[in-house]
Amino acid sequence: MPKNSKVVKRELDDDIIESVKDLLSNEDSADDAFKKSELIVDDPEEKDMDGEKSSESEKGDGGKRPAWNSKLQYILAQVGFSVGLGNVWRFPYLCQKNGGGAYLIPYLVLLLIIGIPLFFLELAVGQKIRKGSIGVWNFISPKLVGIGYASCVVCFFVALYYNVIIGWSLFYFSQSFQHPLPWNECPLVKNASHTFVEPECEKSSATIYYWYREALNVSDSISESGGLNWKMTLCLLSAWVLVCLAMIKGIQSSGKVMYFSSLFPYVVLICFLIRALLLKGSLDGIRHMFTPKLGIMLEPKVWREAAIQVFFALGLGFGGVIAFSSYNKRDNNCQFDAVLVSFINFFTSILATLVVFAVLGFKANVINEKCIIQNTEIIANLLKTDNISQSLFPVHINLSDITPQDYPLVYDVIKKVKEKEFPKLHLSPCHIEDELNKAVQGTGLAFIAFTEAMTHFPASPFWSVMFFLMLINLGLGSMFGTIEGIITPVVDAFKLRKEILAVACCLLAFLLGLIFVQRSGNYFVSMFDDYSATLPLLVVVILENIAVSAVYGIDKFMDDLKNMLGFAPYRYYYYMWKYVSPLVLFSLMIASMVQIILSPPGYNAWIKDEATEKFLPFPPWGLALCIILMIVAILPVPIVFIVRFFKPIEDSSVNLTSVSYKKGRILKEPSNLEGDNASLIDGKIASEVPSPNMGNNIYRKPNGSPIHDTAPNGRYGIGYLMADMPKMPESDL
Repeated sequence: MPKNSKVVKRELDDDIIESVKDLLSNEDSADDAFKKSELIVDDPEEKDMDGEKSSESEKGDGGKRPAWNSKLQYILAQVGFSVGLGNVWRFPYLCQKNGGGAYLIPYLVLLLIIGIPLFFLELAVGQKIRKGSIGVWNFISPKLVGIGYASCVVCFFVALYYNVIIGWSLFYFSQSFQHPLPWNECPLVKNASHTFVEPECEKSSATIYYWYREALNVSDSISESGGLNWKMTLCLLSAWVLVCLAMIKGIQSSGKVMYFSSLFPYVVLICFLIRALLLKGSLDGIRHMFTPKLGIMLEPKVWREAAIQVFFALGLGFGGVIAFSSYNKRDNNCQFDAVLVSFINFFTSILATLVVFAVLGFKANVINEKCIIQNTEIIANLLKTDNISQSLFPVHINLSDITPQDYPLVYDVIKKVKEKEFPKLHLSPCHIEDELNKAVQGTGLAFIAFTEAMTHFPASPFWSVMFFLMLINLGLGSMFGTIEGIITPVVDAFKLRKEILAVACCLLAFLLGLIFVQRSGNYFVSMFDDYSATLPLLVVVILENIAVSAVYGIDKFMDDLKNMLGFAPYRYYYYMWKYVSPLVLFSLMIASMVQIILSPPGYNAWIKDEATEKFLPFPPWGLALCIILMIVAILPVPIVFIVRFFKPIEDSSVNLTSVSYKKGRILKEPSNLEGDNASLIDGKIASEVPSPNMGNNIYRKPNGSPIHDTAPNGRYGIGYLMADMPKMPESDL
């Protein structure tokens, strides 16, 4: 045995007794102890998450990667990121539009075949490589690092307009401390002679008028800027200040905020559900919501919209999932986390749907009663003028006070008797289903339908405060993940100070976001929402799936997961990642492209004189901006691929020194392995050993064998990266 083996034996507590020369010469010649061990190399600034817990590693001090304080904090962060405004105002609308309760079937199927597997994939690569989206895909293959940059661009686009919605919620929140609420009734206009109701409000409604005129002061088209809306500018500034303060220390600051921002919405939703169920008509709304329409479920459009909702509900492709999981312990059970967070997201959507339609059922009941009262007056006038005889109606009906149960019968009798004259009578059927069938989503649900419903609540200011505080927290939870999807990969890739980057990012986003607080800003929000994210994110997630399953190798990835988790993941994921998910994603991308091409590009403009919404096409410059948004978001992928393809990374950038080996444990090693794609490997900081200057990055072969630039994976799917080291004295080793 060579003399150096004594040193190895002493340093490794008698775990390994092979000589250093034999150990490093060829992995295939080692014994079982070596085969079951792993050599892991990583950035010197990273910390080992497989070792024992230490106060230093938990705190993330001394330049080491920070870590979550607890598993609960991490789960709340992932839940806060995935559960957002879409769960409250998008899912209920899709559920109502696409078959009620029957819509849940395609949603659950697609959650199982693309949602959970892809969510697990992002959790796994982030946790194993412990980098942001740029570092992760650079590690898989340097040619695919454009995926990470594309994620950052999309995150930035989404953050620009998403925080505007939080600003709107802040405005309504600040206006909710009044009784009655300011959108309770139409304002009066006084002139020299008399007082009258504002015409724009009289033609629409109090809540619609307040939204478009008082809050947004919206212009008639996207081409009419109208200048900045100073109220919304201040609200946008406040929203970015909140985000910046929460993100300035990374997860050390945002993680603490998650306890409130992630849990408070559930408290509000449950309180709203209990209160709504005690209101008249709430069960009508819930019954209408979950009455299945099985025929609609078979339409391809339903499955496409369900897939897109699954896709965005979990935040796939944004990089936030990868960023959050990169702060995890290496042996964390991310397979369980993927299922847990996905189903928490799903049941949150169900809870929000119950709340929304319980409240809308109450609102529909109130409107229906008003309709019956107005029509009762018309019927009473017909009786007085003898245009209709009371004997035509059943004796139990009181025509001076018609109940909602009796009104359909009265309406049918009059329609039959006065068949020719009926259109001139202006009687309405007053069906509660007609009101419930008026599908609303997005801002129309939150700032118009829901605000109108809350004006009929007892103690309406309290419920308004709670509702908009819930929207603020839902929005902030998603914003934290979105901004983390920008900051973490940039900090990992360029070694910038997180505090400075967070402030710079928020300041730049606020300045660019001023476009959304013009009087025409609402139209730009719609444009960005429709064109800046959907198609680019689909491309990003498809490439993520291909990068892992094809480029890196699905078999090797499954082996890495087994080593990381301590058990083999379900084989189900293997088939999803390799076959099913890519096929479904490609189909979804094609369907989305067809939808974009066939749908006329435009927006719903509020026309002041008509007091109504009108669909207008984008002007040529607006259409060009839509195309630019999609291209810019995807552009990093081909650009980086071409650059790396024709100009490979220099191997001389690698600076590897000495090796410390211990059976079954991760080794301490320095490296700059930006160009390596041999395995998902990680490690610790170098020991204090004199480091010789190394040349090219090579894989050590048996004595006399040639040196290769490429990395053999070996029989066990692990390529051990070694350096060509000169002989060193025993003390140095």
